[in-house]
Amino acid sequence: MLVVETIRKIRLYVKRDGKSIRQTARDLNLSRNTIRKVLRSDQTLFEYKRQVQHRPKLGGFIDILNKRLEEDHKLPRRRRRTGQRLYQELQREGYDGGYDSVRRYIQRWRKEHSETTGHVFIPLSFDPGEAFQFDWSHEWVLMAGMPVKVKVAHLRLCYSRMFLSVAYPRETQEMVFDAHLRAFEFFGGICRRGIYDNLKTVVNKVLSGKERNFNNRFSLLSSHYLFEPLACTPGAGWEKGQIESQVNTVRRNFFTPQVSVGDFTELNARLKTFCIGWAKTHRHPEIVGGTVFEAFEAEKPYLLSLPPLFDGYAEKPSRVSPSSLISFDRNRYSVDCRYVGQTVQLRVYADRIVIVKDGRVIGNHKREFGRDKTVFDPWHYLAALEIKPGSLRNGAPFKEWDLPESIQQIHERLKQRYSDWDRQFVGILTAVPLYGLEAVEGACRQALTERSVSKEVVLNLLHRHRDHGTGVLLDPCACLMLRNEPIADCRRYDHLLREVYHAAQ
Repeated sequence: MLVVETIRKIRLYVKRDGKSIRQTARDLNLSRNTIRKVLRSDQTLFEYKRQVQHRPKLGGFIDILNKRLEEDHKLPRRRRRTGQRLYQELQREGYDGGYDSVRRYIQRWRKEHSETTGHVFIPLSFDPGEAFQFDWSHEWVLMAGMPVKVKVAHLRLCYSRMFLSVAYPRETQEMVFDAHLRAFEFFGGICRRGIYDNLKTVVNKVLSGKERNFNNRFSLLSSHYLFEPLACTPGAGWEKGQIESQVNTVRRNFFTPQVSVGDFTELNARLKTFCIGWAKTHRHPEIVGGTVFEAFEAEKPYLLSLPPLFDGYAEKPSRVSPSSLISFDRNRYSVDCRYVGQTVQLRVYADRIVIVKDGRVIGNHKREFGRDKTVFDPWHYLAALEIKPGSLRNGAPFKEWDLPESIQQIHERLKQRYSDWDRQFVGILTAVPLYGLEAVEGACRQALTERSVSKEVVLNLLHRHRDHGTGVLLDPCACLMLRNEPIADCRRYDHLLREVYHAAQ
């Protein structure tokens, strides 16, 4: 079965680098039919559920071993633990593998972290469209009069030094996706490589050397946009020194003194303006006499063209509570009450929450970033209202329900005239999925005009509208008018009398 990494390489080799199918099959040791299957489907993921997951015995103890090797690395050599001692400590933690695996891993780790004789800084050079760098920073702003700590995503083109900074309330995976989508749109193209820290939202596990186990959703992003992600060596900030310098530039020139804004929309609009203004007024460090913005204009033709927009969400499972709510990030959101007790998938975007069950959207809400908030959509509880219409009186989802004006007026009239107003009003609301909100609103408006307010009248108007198949509600008086007025003709009566006379004979 093809994994995401293999599919990404196939797409990069053929679609970006222009290699033939034969050469790609030879390089990846795959059949040409497999290469054609990937290219024809244009998919970046082939689903496969493994029945048995095989794991190396040492895999679960890598983090423990890394931590102890890092502790020893800070000590003088004569005080460091030997490989045999570390192996014995892992055995006490529950490791039941062999010593050779531990010894080889320790040798490799110590070789990678061997000390040099001095601190050497080597200048880096990039070609147009070759690479970009990504990083986060934390800044303080005054938002709506309150001090707020914001997370700022920075993405910078390595050749031209053009950059974009975007502020978010969280430093999560969906924010990483949103920052990439905004930056690629801002640049009008994509570089061939992306350089990152070992972010938890990007890298699942740091392997030996430059090998990384990238997050599956992030691999889909890189495969969709045809760039190759590269994670820096831990502790080697110089490998992405440009973005480190940019963080200080934005902090000194934009966030100092403290910025006062109303919300994140205003903050990001001002950040974008700052990025463009800075690029137009600052000289490029390598191109003599040219600004950063001029270098960016020269780099644009070398960027990869933008594909269709990537669906940048982070997916998480959740269970629907008996109140037809799901919990996420210390807030609760309503879903269709027919899915109470079932497990659903949350598609978390930077600005909204979409709840999906078996490919069907059963909830869509604007995302909240506070705490202990509950977001209701009253229409999610319509099926429950049919069984419990009395809950309309004091139900939390139905307070401040923003209904069309004519439906609100019907609601008030029913409360004044009928003791079972809640049952009648629920009967009108349940017609919305069948006829649509606009049709129900029109029927309510016509019932108010005729001063005949009840569930039966509204439903009758809706039925007549459906039976005639017109786009507007029908006027009852107009429906009863004769289309062809009869002509008075007495000869027809005489003719009838003659027929009766012949029948009698």
